Amino acid sequence: MRQHIVGIHYALGPKIGEGSFGVIFEGENLLNKDAREPVAIKFEPRNSDAPQLRDEFRAYRILNDCRGIPHAYYYGQEGMHNVLVIDLLGPSLEDLFEWCGRRFSVKTTCLLARQMIDRVREIHEHDLIYRDIKPDNFLIAQFQLNSADPRTKQIAASANGDPNLIYMVDFGMAKQYRDPRTKQHIPYRERKSLSGTARYMSINTHFGREQSRRDDLESLGHVFFYFLRGSLPWQGLKAANNKLKYEKIGLTKQKLDPSDLLMNGTIPPQFATYLKYVRALKFEEEPDYKYLIGLIEDVMDCMGIIDDGHYDWMDLNNGDGWNIAVNKRANLHGYGNPTPRQNNSNANNGNRRKDTANNNNRHHATTDNNDTAKLNRISSSSRTRLNNMDNSRSHSNSHNNSSQDLLRGDHDYNNYSSNNRHQYTRHHTQNAGAAGANHYDSMGTRNYIPNNGNANHNGHRQYDRDNFTSPRDSFASYDQRDGDHDSDDERGCLARFFSSLCCCCCCC
Repeated sequence: MRQHIVGIHYALGPKIGEGSFGVIFEGENLLNKDAREPVAIKFEPRNSDAPQLRDEFRAYRILNDCRGIPHAYYYGQEGMHNVLVIDLLGPSLEDLFEWCGRRFSVKTTCLLARQMIDRVREIHEHDLIYRDIKPDNFLIAQFQLNSADPRTKQIAASANGDPNLIYMVDFGMAKQYRDPRTKQHIPYRERKSLSGTARYMSINTHFGREQSRRDDLESLGHVFFYFLRGSLPWQGLKAANNKLKYEKIGLTKQKLDPSDLLMNGTIPPQFATYLKYVRALKFEEEPDYKYLIGLIEDVMDCMGIIDDGHYDWMDLNNGDGWNIAVNKRANLHGYGNPTPRQNNSNANNGNRRKDTANNNNRHHATTDNNDTAKLNRISSSSRTRLNNMDNSRSHSNSHNNSSQDLLRGDHDYNNYSSNNRHQYTRHHTQNAGAAGANHYDSMGTRNYIPNNGNANHNGHRQYDRDNFTSPRDSFASYDQRDGDHDSDDERGCLARFFSSLCCCCCCC
């Protein structure tokens, strides 16, 4: 079987994740055939409403020398898609959290917290803020290949042999908060659009305030409580729409004191101290990262926790650790399940629209036939009353009316069929445009791989709008032309009727 090549020397492997912004695959660097260096290859549609891979690539280049940041090897365009090649990594902290029963021990949370704070510190030192802190975007260095023995695990080359080194990925939302040369901080603004994940975003972000370093650290604090509690008090809130829901979440965060999150003292108070400190920071103030890491180390000292590199997920499967052959891969590289459940709501909506159009067409056809029948009855009664009318003329008129009725019926049927064809084309054009996101031949690879039926609707929203424009316009113009034909037919019937009436009067 021929390999699918992108970026000159990266072979495409099996799909390992899919999300709202694109698709991610396992891959292999063909330049180093002996090492068989695995990579992750990310695709996003070039016409996406919110393209991110270019900005993500730039962020990786800025952070190229940072520990816990994957190396970016290639960015370019393949067919109708943007492509980014980075280090292949293991499951996310959200995956591991799920596999561990949706609760991390204090030890595991502390070991993670020290690494996560240090990653954010390095990002800030390179003049960037992340703006989308969540467990899905923190990955471990150890991974398993789909194509290999599932018991065999590998470690990313940049991890230097540490299987549980925490990486940060998906820098599509990252932003420079100060000038790299002058170190001039961006100005404070309000009424900013929301960016990030509502569950973890800072209070200031909820209320439309410009984000800075303090907001990344506050989001980290929410993640720490999420690991320790299993959930957060503002999860599951209901509202009429997303805007009201986000406001409700923000108000709940604002009303709750960090000490209220300690679950009656079962969580070390240093985590509440952490959250109070970062929430009190000013917009441009530089955080004291050493103090924050010191709070975590204080928890470890008080509880006698030793950093032996042992995490909760290493106890899974009777001590064998996590395993993709046993545990579900819920969110690899933050991209979601590689085979998500198909959402047929759009197809169902299209079918409902088509059925509605068909019913409307049947109604119009029935109305037109009824009008024609009325004219026929008027004409028939008139011919009965005017018994002196010439039989041949009556026969001719009857024949003309019958022919007209037949033509009228054909016209209605054509109108009905044409409307159905428009609806069918519009419905299937939508599905084809969405499903096309997963056709690898459209990505510019060399062979065709069958589509799996999963649609990336966000990336093809503009594509669908363009497809809808033409059928709708032609549908409207067709209705207008059909109306003109109806008027001509009715005028013709009336003219022939009055012409026959006048002839009868003259003959009499």
